[in-house]
Amino acid sequence: MDPKRPPYSGPPGVTRIPWMQSAEDQGQPPDQPPLRRARGLILPKDEPLLGRGRALGVPGEMPVRFGRGITQSISELPVGIPRGVRLPIEEGGRGAAVEPVPIPDIRKLEAQEKMPKLQAQVTPAIAKVDAPGLGLSLVSMFRGLSIEPGKTWDRGATPLGMSEKKVKSSIFASLCMYIFKLKSSFSSTMCSYREPLQKMGTKGSPVSIGSNYIPICCKNEAVFQYHLLNFSPNVESLGMRFGMMKEHRPTTGEVVAFDGSILYLPKRLEEVVHLKAERKTDNQEIDIKIQLTKILPPSSDLCIPFYNVVLRRVMKLLGLKLVGRNHYDPNAVVILGKHRLQVWPGYSTSIKHTDGGLYLIVDISHKVLRNDSVLDVMNLFYQGSRESFQDVCTKEFVGSIVITRYNNRIYRIDDIEWSKSPKDTFTLANGTVTTFVDYLRKNYGITIKELDQPLLIHRPNERSKPGGKVITGEILLLPELSFMTGIPEKMKKEAMKDLTMHINVGAKQHTQSLKQLLHNINSNNEAVSELARWGLSISQEILVTQGRTLPSENICLHSASFVISPSVDWSREVVRDPSISTVPLNCWAVIYPRRATDQAEELVTTFTRVAGPMGIRIERPIRVDIHSQLTIYSMFPLLVFSPVCIMIGNRDDLYSAIKKLCCIQSPVPSQAFNVRTISQPQKLHSIAQQILLQINCKLGGELWTVNVPLRYLMVIGVDVHHDVSKKSRSVMGFVASLKRKTCQATQCEYSELLIRVKKLICSVYMFRESEHFGTPSPGTVLDHTVTNRDWVDFYLMAHSIRQGCGLPTHYIAVYNTANLTPYHLQSLTYKMCHLYWNWPGTIRVPVLRKYAHKLAFLSGQYLHSEPAIQLSEKLFFL
Repeated sequence: MDPKRPPYSGPPGVTRIPWMQSAEDQGQPPDQPPLRRARGLILPKDEPLLGRGRALGVPGEMPVRFGRGITQSISELPVGIPRGVRLPIEEGGRGAAVEPVPIPDIRKLEAQEKMPKLQAQVTPAIAKVDAPGLGLSLVSMFRGLSIEPGKTWDRGATPLGMSEKKVKSSIFASLCMYIFKLKSSFSSTMCSYREPLQKMGTKGSPVSIGSNYIPICCKNEAVFQYHLLNFSPNVESLGMRFGMMKEHRPTTGEVVAFDGSILYLPKRLEEVVHLKAERKTDNQEIDIKIQLTKILPPSSDLCIPFYNVVLRRVMKLLGLKLVGRNHYDPNAVVILGKHRLQVWPGYSTSIKHTDGGLYLIVDISHKVLRNDSVLDVMNLFYQGSRESFQDVCTKEFVGSIVITRYNNRIYRIDDIEWSKSPKDTFTLANGTVTTFVDYLRKNYGITIKELDQPLLIHRPNERSKPGGKVITGEILLLPELSFMTGIPEKMKKEAMKDLTMHINVGAKQHTQSLKQLLHNINSNNEAVSELARWGLSISQEILVTQGRTLPSENICLHSASFVISPSVDWSREVVRDPSISTVPLNCWAVIYPRRATDQAEELVTTFTRVAGPMGIRIERPIRVDIHSQLTIYSMFPLLVFSPVCIMIGNRDDLYSAIKKLCCIQSPVPSQAFNVRTISQPQKLHSIAQQILLQINCKLGGELWTVNVPLRYLMVIGVDVHHDVSKKSRSVMGFVASLKRKTCQATQCEYSELLIRVKKLICSVYMFRESEHFGTPSPGTVLDHTVTNRDWVDFYLMAHSIRQGCGLPTHYIAVYNTANLTPYHLQSLTYKMCHLYWNWPGTIRVPVLRKYAHKLAFLSGQYLHSEPAIQLSEKLFFL
């Protein structure tokens, strides 16, 4: 279909449909005889036609059926026409069919078409199925098992929720639309009315779900937006503008929201208001002109920002401290003296308008701080290695997050200024020159003890003032007053057990904390009064709504299938029966240091013992006893298949060197792990099974699959890894499923589906049974009330939670020309969460998204380069 074709000139109100095309649509003048472009044959008009390929037919005979969304003409029987042949309009519609497929009945053309339902048949346990042949990696994950091809849909169908846009059908156009969708704001005052989006699924078991959404009631009828059109003479200082507007509270009222140029009021003034003010610096009279620009409903998205400002004031009235974007209670700090850590409990809050109305979203948050300052850690590094002291400090601190406790602000360290000290001077905003020592003593009452310490540099992002002026610069911090946040890598194994007791709260504790916060807000008169100024009131109960649990999936192996258990764990079944396809280990090597000789021999013996039930044929490996790095470099070019490398200690440099050799210099799938992983005899049997399954995946084997009722399906996953130590470095991982019939049909038109996956969200689900709350089961989906008004989206919790609350994943269908129903989107997404071959269970995100993350992380964290093309069809990054 030509995107430049002229608009349809038919009757008013009638939409142009694909099979009503004129000669101009095909690029031919109407006064020339119709020609077949492919063979140049003239098409006779008054004689019966012979079938000439491509579904040609004869007028008056049985109608030929059309493909690719081409429907049947109502006035005439349809005739298949070869490409390039013009059909006069009076002879009825025409369409270029690629292959004959069934068409719907004429009586159903005006009815809404429905996608074929996904098969939900459950195969009995240990049922026999046909064994697929060996193919490319990632093939069998998306193979429909004994299912007819799905119906092909109109390529020109508009995406769900975006009926006013027509996007060119290509993957890059889809990505462009995805970016545009994310950057666009959907203000209810700027968008015309449209019908609610159909996003609710139908199948699944109903379940009662409690969430961390609290309803907010707004009593005001409207919020009035005013623009300060003119300050005459002009006033650039925001402080002066705030002071001048504060003088006119008798006119504007006590309740205002002002950012320097836009004024929001809960009451209405005149259309244009003129005010007078005096500039204190030179006693000049200033004329201020205010004009009403918008009348906003209380639920408008433009009101949300200052609702959140009001909420910040409420949290401050409760005695909570703002650290970053969250509020914490300094009076409830938990001290972990053994690990020199302290935990600040708090809340992450925001106000959001969803399909169900206005809600307050509250999540339990914890801030982990170290008792040691950056200066204390620097002194430890200086005692350990004086020669490389600066290099060690730069590697340790650059990219880290610190907090300055005198103002509870969080900063990211971008660099270290070794040539400056607290004795150096800087210029204040009023032009005064002072030293860091004097500034901290006068403003915060802090006396600096170490005068020769370097300074930490934080480079904030560029900010723009209302007048258009861009603010740039650097912020210098003192290491003595800066404290590290988070848990150091060396301390994670020792401190995580104690931290988990305080951080990973269960559903019951989570609910109690939410209700305690709501009680504190509604029992505080000042907080209630602050909310009432804008007509807001917060409910004392959390939102409880109805969700669904999707049907359990059927896992298929080489010669058996089974229904997964409620715990979505099939670790026993996957090692008991052969995988779909396996790659024999005929030529492989075990590389180990001399100190790990016993562990390596025991591992090889266990490999031989457990490989049989999994269907993996394994030969004796080449044993390489290494004693220097030179041996590694000399042996790797001789390897043909996967090397298994055993390391001693957590050495990132050694792991990075191995991966660079195996992924760039001598491309071959490799396996590397710590000797402590195989040092426990009671766990060696299960660990050897997991290592063998992972090696099989990396070599191109296929472990299991699920029933995906879309036969011609290609799935693409994209993710980006950001290097925190180097802000400008990011790596994108791009992984796609490979299937010859689907991926090599470049001349065929195809439908597209683009889904954005949001994992870092604040939504929390709790299964409710009577008055008790627990963790919801895997497959729980919620597609209403808390979803976005302008998107076709849903929340899905696909993984199993053993500790803490249920953290779902947010999915947004940005682009959908396949016309999949909401239930199909949810079911397909849930199926994709079963296919991560590195874990015999469901994961939180779809498998291709997880693979893309693993690939980007390996390339950005260890390789620092693009992997070799020889590995492009292997899961070498697992």
